[in-house]
Amino acid sequence: MTDLLYTEEEEALRAAVRDLLGDHSDAAGVIARTESDAPHDLRLWRALTDKMGLAGLLVPEELGGQGATHREAAVVLEELGRAVAPVPYLTSAVVATEALLALPRSGLGSSGETSIVDDLLGRLSEGTTVAALAVGLHTAPGAAFPAVRLEDGTLHGELTGIADAAFAGLLLVPVDDGGLYAVDAAAATVTPQVSLDLTRPLATVTLAGATGHRLGDAAPAVRRALRAGAGLLASEQLGLAEWALTETVRYLKDRKQFNRPVGGFQALKHRLAQLWLEVVNLRAAARGAADALTTGEDVDVAVAVSQAYAASVAVHAAEEAVQLHGGLGMTWEHPAHLYLKRAKADSIAYGTAGAHRDALAELVDLRAP
Repeated sequence: MTDLLYTEEEEALRAAVRDLLGDHSDAAGVIARTESDAPHDLRLWRALTDKMGLAGLLVPEELGGQGATHREAAVVLEELGRAVAPVPYLTSAVVATEALLALPRSGLGSSGETSIVDDLLGRLSEGTTVAALAVGLHTAPGAAFPAVRLEDGTLHGELTGIADAAFAGLLLVPVDDGGLYAVDAAAATVTPQVSLDLTRPLATVTLAGATGHRLGDAAPAVRRALRAGAGLLASEQLGLAEWALTETVRYLKDRKQFNRPVGGFQALKHRLAQLWLEVVNLRAAARGAADALTTGEDVDVAVAVSQAYAASVAVHAAEEAVQLHGGLGMTWEHPAHLYLKRAKADSIAYGTAGAHRDALAELVDLRAP
């Protein structure tokens, strides 16, 4: 029987990440970054990668990574979601890394040099290179995705909705010959798009004669990457929902009306109790997806279940946080709006809940009449 409880090692990892985020990612700082031209926090990213080696959790040890599992990566994403940290962990350390792990790796060649895929994985694990998979953030696992054109050995085309592309030094680009190409981000034009979630900005990537290196077939790599992204996104949504619930309960205990704590009113108790039940169920779904990705058992079903449920809970939790904080929750200075925007953006990331319900129905043979 699968044990979804957190291990001692996972709890220790959580504590370490939470402490680091407490020192480097306060709410006021995140809000200030969303108002600037550089929403990504490079200093925090360096702390996560250089000090803790978190960018390499999913990379094998022989390539310089930690050789950990998706369960550990899920714990990190819970804490990053709790802090709405503006770092490209999900997009680079999970999605782009998983895409590379799906590609052929030749290891050491006759010259003693590592393959380009191994080299890229090593660079991603060190955090010295940030990569972005050039597939729209809204794309669900298994769904069709656009590709750029290969003409006379160079790449041409435009791809939209690419998360964290502005922070990336490497782009993994699907091409119409069926391949996935590594492209230096400096060879592309990256144009910011208007994004609801300012802590995970989107961009349009335009290639006009860029050169790239074909790494392998795009379809299986993209599918694996998006599946891992969807499954571990549930852990980010869990962290977000837990923050919203915890901070709302704390506020309602302190805020007084008619000389008694607002949280003592029965109607609010019922709302919080319902939200608590939803968050507990989300934890089970998120842990189930992370464990399935680790073991390889019933992965598609577990991922679909987690994303069929997670979006509504995260959005509900963030909405309750805004509403139950009253006028304070509606101010720009309070971080509640960051969580609501992240929750709404996450609700369509890597496929909507409806898309995952449809996929789940197909997987368990419960098609609509």
